[in-house]
Amino acid sequence: MKYVQINAYGYGSTGSIMRNIHKERLRDGDESYIAWARGPASREPNEYRFGTKFDVYMHAGLHRLFGMGGLMGSKRATEQLVSWLEDIDPDVVHLHNLHGYTIHLPVLFNYLKRAEKPVVWTLHDCWAFTGHCGYFTYAKCLQWISHCGHEASCPQKHMAPKTAAGTWAVRRSFELKKKLFCSLEKVDIVTPSQWLADLAGQSYLGKYPISVKNNVIDENVFRPVESDARRRYGIGNRIMVLGVASPWTERKGFGDYLAVAQRLPSDYVMVLVGLSERQMRSLPQGIIGMTRTSDARQLAELYSAADVFLLLSYEENYPTVALEARACGTRIIAYDSGGSLEAAGQDAVAVPVGNIKEVISAIMSMKKGT
Repeated sequence: MKYVQINAYGYGSTGSIMRNIHKERLRDGDESYIAWARGPASREPNEYRFGTKFDVYMHAGLHRLFGMGGLMGSKRATEQLVSWLEDIDPDVVHLHNLHGYTIHLPVLFNYLKRAEKPVVWTLHDCWAFTGHCGYFTYAKCLQWISHCGHEASCPQKHMAPKTAAGTWAVRRSFELKKKLFCSLEKVDIVTPSQWLADLAGQSYLGKYPISVKNNVIDENVFRPVESDARRRYGIGNRIMVLGVASPWTERKGFGDYLAVAQRLPSDYVMVLVGLSERQMRSLPQGIIGMTRTSDARQLAELYSAADVFLLLSYEENYPTVALEARACGTRIIAYDSGGSLEAAGQDAVAVPVGNIKEVISAIMSMKKGT
């Protein structure tokens, strides 16, 4: 079987998920291919990065001005992708994230409709059934169920992916996405969490079969390992509280991590991984910060060294970082948001979203191995 996967990113959490499926397919004897737009190119066979950084910047600029992400930019890059697909003539096309200023949706979906190939679409957030955003629970918005921007203005158009366009663009984007995404016949929707499956079922994608398939990680890498991270980063015998994200945003609870760190006693230390250079420069004292790393072994060492892993996202699907922390034997404290607790597992300590006091209480009562 010729099996092709397409994702906006070649690496990161969704890129890793795509690559894990690619490895499984190759092991099973399939002719597997992967394609992405953002991230380094590859010299590996059956791997293809389409478009250029300039395509991404132009797409982002058009979205900032006019909204309509995915409906105006990256046309040339997506035509390259379609030409590649036509050469392969796949039996199945597996879609992942199609946003991130990377894909011209009409070009891709016109090909999919014309080719009449079975499509598997793994949703990693809610973008596929909204007119703009990837998540809406924080904004308490329910317009996506019927028609984004139709009865009220979009409450999140100034949130990433930001746009200066009016709500008309959100409304039009919703209409065009619905028309394109519902134009195919052979589509199976897959979500990593039951939480996202329930939401997708209420949307226009509910016309298709929806199933839950939890993401998996490489447990040959993410497992309890010997680590000198405490010595390397000057942690010593302090109780290590770890957070991992990329990028760090308010949706990821960045401000809450800082608030928690400021209230912890001196024998505790907060370690945050995946920060931008600007965030690194502005970190308060008492927090150890690191920029993003693609070194899975380094992450496994950090998880293994930590006493507590914090997951304070306000909106989340099925976070890979929770799976990685669990596999390394690290206890988890997580906000009860989205699919966070599904990924964090039954042993995780659940905390109401935004309750800093309860987070600190849970940290103080928890040490790895107790």
